[in-house]
Amino acid sequence: MKRIMVFKRFERFWHWSQAALIFFLLFSGFEIHGSYQVMGFAKATQLHEIAAYLLIGLWILAIFWHLTTGEWRHYVPTTNKLGAVVHYYLIGTFSGAEHPYRPTSQAKHNPLQRLAYLGFKLVISPAIWISGLLYLFYNQWPAWMQSSITLGGVALVHTAAAFAMLVFIIAHVYMTTMGKTIFSHIKPMITGYDNTND
Repeated sequence: MKRIMVFKRFERFWHWSQAALIFFLLFSGFEIHGSYQVMGFAKATQLHEIAAYLLIGLWILAIFWHLTTGEWRHYVPTTNKLGAVVHYYLIGTFSGAEHPYRPTSQAKHNPLQRLAYLGFKLVISPAIWISGLLYLFYNQWPAWMQSSITLGGVALVHTAAAFAMLVFIIAHVYMTTMGKTIFSHIKPMITGYDNTND
């Protein structure tokens, strides 16, 4: 075992900034939806829009960084050790088994993480952004769009995507607690370093 840099400084900045913005978007979004009242509808709507633009900017920057550094390769799906990882999370973690996957400098995410992140990036994120932008620019819709898409339908997709995002976050946070200690998987995203067989 040796200690290697798994998550670079930008990745950690991107991860925690993204997390903070998503938490705020969920908080303000559910207030806009009428689930509770803390900021008030007008303020929640204004801040929700600002946070959405900040997150879009962060994602554009992150996409550029992943493409120019080659870090996108860590997200390519694989079935190698997928069964062993699924077995670990379903059974092994409760019986004290060792995690069957250790990160390396060439492959920092296990096969299950890769599939989860792929779903996040290709299904949940596009659904929330497309519906959110359609909702935001409803007054600029061309006539053909207004006759074929309803604002209620767009709002329903946006709310469903927000719930999917919430489920993803709950699962993501829960999975980070399944190490030798509760902070085993969180620490590398703070310090950047993890132990590996690389």
